[in-house]
Amino acid sequence: MHLAQLNLAHLRAPVDSAELAGFVALLEPINALADGSPGFVWRLKESETDPTATVVHDYGDHLLINFSVWEDLDALWNYVYRSGHLEVLRRRREWFRRLAEPTMVMWWVPDGVIPTLAEAMARLERLKAEGPGPEAFTFRDPYDASSEAASLPAAADARK
Repeated sequence: MHLAQLNLAHLRAPVDSAELAGFVALLEPINALADGSPGFVWRLKESETDPTATVVHDYGDHLLINFSVWEDLDALWNYVYRSGHLEVLRRRREWFRRLAEPTMVMWWVPDGVIPTLAEAMARLERLKAEGPGPEAFTFRDPYDASSEAASLPAAADARK
């Protein structure tokens, strides 16, 4: 099993504004760091040629989406909290609004499966509605990939 994660951020200003120039300047190096991190599998990209392009979606103009797959929880944890990403994370209040609801969700997917953005958003909604469980969880309340629900194919969630 691999670990999928979705992380949303509500931008304080349009991504092309002067207020977010510092953040945009960090996109290329921080994405390169993720891509080269041990345990990294995949991330959603808007462009293969522009490393600063943010994902275009239908969920609101000021919503930044980070969506990726990792080999396991430790690999993602090490990237988020034990790499140069941590310095960027510490500056998040400069660029993003604080939201009262969950903005990050994780779930297990079979090796080789790349979930859709629609599935990721549904997992986040599930976390908001039901709290953490095997099919939608957080770093604070993780679930082991060997749990029964985690071993279900992604399509099984849609049938429940």
